[in-house]
Amino acid sequence: MIILTSQEIAQFRSQLAEYSVALEALDQIEDCEGDLEDAAIDMAIRVGQSPDTSENWLDGLAKRYRVSLCNKDFREELIQGNIKAMVEALIAENQCPALLITPVVLYAVKSGINQFCEPLEYKF
Repeated sequence: MIILTSQEIAQFRSQLAEYSVALEALDQIEDCEGDLEDAAIDMAIRVGQSPDTSENWLDGLAKRYRVSLCNKDFREELIQGNIKAMVEALIAENQCPALLITPVVLYAVKSGINQFCEPLEYKF
């Protein structure tokens, strides 16, 4: 379970100030007392998805966008907690529902971006 502090939410809010959908997602996370998984499930229902309520639903969703999230051009920024460029890139890709982009990026960052991206590093 990933819980964001009010300070972290404020930091991300300042980074994403120009994206109303990202601010809406951060409001939802705040309403869920920082619980990223609970907030993401609520947002998914709002955008017409039918998530199950298992603990790992957000993990599965984030893995769908792992290739984008683990792009080397963005990884250093994500390691430093700068999520704006990645959120912009996922918005531009238009693959993930816009409301879910922020929790997906935050999940990858808070899980440890290097650990999250490790499966893509394996060579066969």
